[in-house]
Amino acid sequence: MAIATLKMLTLDSADARRDAEFWAAALGWKIAHAQDEYAMLTGPDHALGFGTIPDYQPPTWPNENGTKQFHLDLAVEDLDIASKQLVEIGATVPDFQPGETWRVLLDPSGHPFCLTLTTNWG
Repeated sequence: MAIATLKMLTLDSADARRDAEFWAAALGWKIAHAQDEYAMLTGPDHALGFGTIPDYQPPTWPNENGTKQFHLDLAVEDLDIASKQLVEIGATVPDFQPGETWRVLLDPSGHPFCLTLTTNWG
């Protein structure tokens, strides 16, 4: 029996409204709330929140010291097409990439996230 149910993940952000717009476009989720200090998306089963933090410092990539703490993994049909579409809406592609089956991108606030093929998830 579970003790709790995950309902939302909230990310620190340089600009909550901007990051909500980016992730809404990337995931196809709806923006449920947006203001300068805080924004929230609602998805099929979970919510994703963004809180603007003064003097926000993005995690680094690659991050050998483990201070990145977490990242999102997204399944896509085609790495090149998905990467191009995500860059068009505000992502960047860092120089360092971990291999052939994953593609690391950074959201507008610098959070690393990974793309991999849907077929890799079984």
